[in-house]
Amino acid sequence: MDVRPDANFPAYFSYRKLENSKSKMKYETTRNIKMVNNTVLLIASFPDSLIKFRGPLIDALLAQGLKVHVAVPELSKDDAIYQALTIKGIKLHNIALQRTGVNPVADLRAMLQLFRLMTKLKPGMVLSYTIKPVIYGSLAAWLSRVPKRFALITGLGYAFTGQASGKRGVLKVLIQRLYRFSLGKVDKAFFQNPDDEALFRQLGILPTKVPSCIVNGSGVDLAEYHQTPLPDSPSFLLTARLLGDKGVREYAQAAAKVKRKYPEVSFQLVGWIDDNPDAIGQQELDDWVAAGTLQYLGKLSDVRPAIANCSVYVLPSYREGTPRTVLEAMAMGRGVITTDAPGCRETVINGDNGFLVPVKAVNELENAMLLFIEQPELAVAMGIRSRKIAEAKYDVHKVNEHMLKEMGLI
Repeated sequence: MDVRPDANFPAYFSYRKLENSKSKMKYETTRNIKMVNNTVLLIASFPDSLIKFRGPLIDALLAQGLKVHVAVPELSKDDAIYQALTIKGIKLHNIALQRTGVNPVADLRAMLQLFRLMTKLKPGMVLSYTIKPVIYGSLAAWLSRVPKRFALITGLGYAFTGQASGKRGVLKVLIQRLYRFSLGKVDKAFFQNPDDEALFRQLGILPTKVPSCIVNGSGVDLAEYHQTPLPDSPSFLLTARLLGDKGVREYAQAAAKVKRKYPEVSFQLVGWIDDNPDAIGQQELDDWVAAGTLQYLGKLSDVRPAIANCSVYVLPSYREGTPRTVLEAMAMGRGVITTDAPGCRETVINGDNGFLVPVKAVNELENAMLLFIEQPELAVAMGIRSRKIAEAKYDVHKVNEHMLKEMGLI
């Protein structure tokens, strides 16, 4: 055993030598680290994600006898999410973190707020997820000498998709540099697909000294999302924030082409116009609805009725971490059409539980839809396979157990 204390912290950690070379040596934190403080701080950028995406993980942390605190922006005491978490014994802290946009002064203010919070709480562990919490939360945890620091990369976001030119190109360079600096201060980085992990390694965003681990997305509660019968007539569903990079435009274009041949087929859309440079415009959405191309259901707090009413789930996204909406549809026994893109391709075995199509390929997307319409038995068979894959790979309890083991908590 090679013991190497961090230059900035007491010798809380033991390191296991992984690899020798003439120029460098890699280390990985061992899994039997005893937490100095049993308080865990979870840092998020979006309140809605706390229960929908991280609720079972929070329950798993509580089950280990840990005190869980959550730092998140835009969460009031009157919010149902606040009340639901408070009942569990979670301590919530409102932070002034802007989820989107680049405002150096505001971001620095949020990081200092997190630093003060951590200095006061003295948590034994910090876990941050999504871009800004990972960057500023990890730096604040390093500055305040939190013993165990973890980052969860749930997707690469706006700056990593599309053409990296103009403002998007500048933003991409800035985010990569901030990521590189902050991830150099964590003990382990979690990724939701191997492509993102490989990209971060290739670009040098994740230093070689920092170990990483791939987990199967956020998982899905198989008891909550149970298999349901297919509707009598073919119908398609897309659930997403209404962004160009989610493939919403391709979905609408393919739907219009299919409806010329099969006008009775329905195409439903669930989601909302997000505060994002890549957001779909309200007029564009209104035009699709007015033309009868899409049935817009708005933002739903519970998507299960919408999934139950569709025969096939569609997500033509340009890139994901692991798309939670696809996992929910798979758990409910739906065949899937998605793109052969990072994160998306992990969920579908082409020709088995659905079809993979190229990114931005409207014609191929249309053809996959037509196969489900003209061969309705495909939706039945592929839906059954989707449920089995969800049970084997994406059970939320298996995913969380994997994470807790990697964090040294089990």
